[in-house]
Amino acid sequence: MIRSMTGFGRCRETVDGLDITVEIKSVNSRFLDCNTKISRAYSYLEERIKPYLISRGIARGKVDVWITVEVLDSGATEISLDEGYLKGYLDALYRLRDAYGLRDDISVMSVARNQELFQVKKPEEDVERDWARVKNVLDKATDAFLAVRSREGESLARDMRAKLESIRASVTMIERLSEQDITTYRERLAERIREALEDNHITPDETRLLTECAIHADKVAVDEEMVRLRTHFDAFEEILSGGEPVGRKLDFLLQEMNREINTTGSKCSDAQIARTVVDVKCELEKIREQIQNLE
Repeated sequence: MIRSMTGFGRCRETVDGLDITVEIKSVNSRFLDCNTKISRAYSYLEERIKPYLISRGIARGKVDVWITVEVLDSGATEISLDEGYLKGYLDALYRLRDAYGLRDDISVMSVARNQELFQVKKPEEDVERDWARVKNVLDKATDAFLAVRSREGESLARDMRAKLESIRASVTMIERLSEQDITTYRERLAERIREALEDNHITPDETRLLTECAIHADKVAVDEEMVRLRTHFDAFEEILSGGEPVGRKLDFLLQEMNREINTTGSKCSDAQIARTVVDVKCELEKIREQIQNLE
């Protein structure tokens, strides 16, 4: 399936007491450049994001992934008192008060400043469990992201096919005009050679003359270029219809098309052919710009 390199996808869901939001955005890039930002408490999952995107078939583009995880239910975190430590701590405070006649300002808040009194028990870190939770939302955000890429890609493919049909028609016209141009070229060349020979009082050898004219006319023929162009057109359509990333392949193929049409322009002297060649080059440039957006 043809996909654009630009896209956006977002999903937000509550999973096991966690509010998870995933956003994915991408723009054009020659290679796959993945940048992930994830809530600090889950930073250990960051290294899994790029391999996941690759497994979903994402091959090119500058992809930014934002993942936020907020805890809605903190009941899994247990806070308890170290009773033994607390008793010893209070006894020490009372002795300090009595021994030195200090003002008694012992209160809950003053005692609570000692963080050693509290024991915080958090759920054990389970990478696979946490990845499963995040991946559940990441899957849906990626589905939306790929759907946008696919829609844009198909739109680009339709437009490129239309331009390619226009170029095919122009190539047919160039072939027809080229045949006429070669005939005219032979006649003009033969006439100039006869005139030059007659001016020097030399009787032309018609057989040799026709042979030389044919050789020179063959040099300006564009049959081979037109055949290769049509082969490239077929290959272009075949690549578009494939299921793999096509951007680089089409870019290379377009360079070959430009080479053939440039050669055609340099061989032909007919003004109408020259204008048609320019039109073809303009259409190829438009296709090239669109290819830069394809994965």
